[in-house]
Order: sequence, then structure tokens, then C-alpha cells
Amino acid sequence: MGIQVDSFLKIKVRGEIYIKKPIIGILANVLIEEGGRFPGMTRAAVSHDYVQAIIRGGGIPLLLPVISDEEDIRGQIEQLDGLLLSGGYDISPLQYGEEPHQEIDATFPEIDYHHIMSARIAAELEKPILGICRGLQVINVAFGGTLYQDLSQFSNTCLRHFQKGQRHVPSHSVEIIKDTVLSRILGQDSVVTNSFHHQSAKDIAPGFTVNAKAKDGIIEGIEKIDGVFIVGVQWHPEMMADKSPEMLPLFREFISVAGKK
Repeated sequence: MGIQVDSFLKIKVRGEIYIKKPIIGILANVLIEEGGRFPGMTRAAVSHDYVQAIIRGGGIPLLLPVISDEEDIRGQIEQLDGLLLSGGYDISPLQYGEEPHQEIDATFPEIDYHHIMSARIAAELEKPILGICRGLQVINVAFGGTLYQDLSQFSNTCLRHFQKGQRHVPSHSVEIIKDTVLSRILGQDSVVTNSFHHQSAKDIAPGFTVNAKAKDGIIEGIEKIDGVFIVGVQWHPEMMADKSPEMLPLFREFISVAGKK
């Protein structure tokens, strides 16, 4: 048919250039209906902000529901060019060898299993990964790190890390560590972010490094030192991308890297 592939993103057919956008899987959560016509019904759900951020970043979003068979999870990941680990519920401390703290919220082992296995399989297949909020925590736990189950366990915490304003409104500053992938993407020494978490990374997984911190010392970002692109941030850039242009490069870089795989 006269098809010429110039790169992953550009395909020439009979002289016409077509853009093949990277497919980005977004890990969904399980939403339990508390009211309405069907209380107790469970739904596969993810905030539409993630969908819009992937579209604005140049990718095609694909929602991945929670499943339990490892080979089926591998089948999900194999279809993707990149994987986005979304926010959501607390991760069970049993996943990193601890008993539950009094302040931990509800946990869902089936979600933990799906998200952790997805991260490990994506890394094995060299699929770029972007983790947001819980997604950063999943990355850390999946590769051998631990979490503060509640920020009350971190003695120096003095900032509010769960804001009460609108979701896109920034609430505290984050210092970006020099000479990291994140610093190259954002091009700034610090950014002002929104914040919606009561857990955070504690012991960083082997092979990863911290790329951002809040001024009270809470880890706000991690990334893989070598190899495949794996970056996690503790804030919610997908909620800010529409009103804070400095957040969009994170999605564009992630999707650009995914498009080259």
C-alpha cells in the first residue's frame, strides 16, 4: 500500500502524513455507589481530569479496569505505549510489611494488586510510567519502598497537605531537585502545587531517587535513576493542567517518550 514509517508518530500513506498518537493506559479505581438507585453497586472509575490531560498532552487515553489474573493484566499492559498510575485509596501497609496505623483509611487489596502488578509489568516491558499521588506511592511500593501511612508519622510535618480549596488551586510550594528528569521537564527550581494526600513515600525504592520535596521535608516526587522513564509526583498536575500551563509539559514529555517506544 506504499506505507512508509518515518517514526512511531508519523506514518506516510500514499504521500499523506498521518499521526499515530501513543495509547496511554489509565489505571481505574473501584467506585462504590453509596446512594442513588443502586447503592452498593461498584463501578470502574477515574477522574475525567486524567483523560483530558492525556488528550491535551497528545495521547489517546484508555481506561484499564481492575482485574485479578496476572496474565490478563499483562495483556492489558502489552496494548499500551505508556501507563498512567492514577490517585485513589490508601495502599495497604501489608504490601510493604507493616501493620495498619490508626489513621489509615479504607484499603482495597484487589486494587493494590492490580496497580502494583501493572507497574511491575510495565517496567519489565519498558513502557514509560507516570504516577500521580497514589500512583507515586504505588511505584515506590511496587519496587521495594515504603510509605508513611499517615503524615502524623512524619515528625517535621507543618504544612497542610490536604487542601480545602478548589482542586486546581495551588496550595504550597515544592522544591524541584536539580539534575533530575523532573527538573528538565519543568525547567524550574520550584513550583506551587495543589495537594490532596495524607500518605507519602518514606524509604525510597532501590534504583529510584527523590526529585521533589515540600518545604517541610515531605517527598513530593520520585523517579527511576536509569532505564525506562518512570516518574511520580505527589500532587495532581492533571487537575491543574488546564489553568496552570507549567504542568502540561509533564504530560507532553511522558507521552512523547511513550511515542518513541
